[in-house]
Amino acid sequence: MPQIVLAGLLIAGLSGCCAPMQPPATQPTPRATTTPAVDSKTITLFDGKTLDNWKPSDFGGDADTRVEDGKLIVGAGATLSGVTWKGPALPKIDYEISFDAMKINGSDFFVGLTFPYKDSFASLIMGGWGGGLVGISSVDNFDASENATSSNMGFERNTWYHVRLRTTDKKIEAWIDGKQVVDLETEDKKIDIRVDIENARPLGFTTYQTAAAYKNIVLKKL
Repeated sequence: MPQIVLAGLLIAGLSGCCAPMQPPATQPTPRATTTPAVDSKTITLFDGKTLDNWKPSDFGGDADTRVEDGKLIVGAGATLSGVTWKGPALPKIDYEISFDAMKINGSDFFVGLTFPYKDSFASLIMGGWGGGLVGISSVDNFDASENATSSNMGFERNTWYHVRLRTTDKKIEAWIDGKQVVDLETEDKKIDIRVDIENARPLGFTTYQTAAAYKNIVLKKL
């Protein structure tokens, strides 16, 4: 075989065996995982920024309400003062509401949480009748100071208290800082609210001559 042809074959062979490897095809970037949707059973009632779903309760003599540093502030009114839920309809049974509450000033109740219960309503009172009473108004037409849910607890100013209230078919229960303060069996009992607090329906925070702050207000369906 002529040397020129042989040399050509050798060069071709070497070029084939030593050709640079092609880079692997680029793999597609994995799609980012979607952030899970918020639990449909949990409803944030206050976003810390606006009062869009709340309105003044308009008891007469109310103080101003506002959002400040992530807190819902209810000022001390001439008598009752508060805010009432005006957002979407809320469950009437089998739910739990949790929130943090703080007394800013005043000497009466800084939490009057009015909430739906079946076809009626009730109110959890904290700090009433002189500053220490806790209970449910009303049970069989008796106020929190007069029925079996009544108890006393000291509340300091400028101190946050974590509150949970749970409603089920047969019970209304409440806890303050993890301690159970209400364990009411509701069978055969009339549950209702005082006439003077009707403007807090269906859900509202009311104070009496007392300024208060609320945050982390959440409702969870059971």
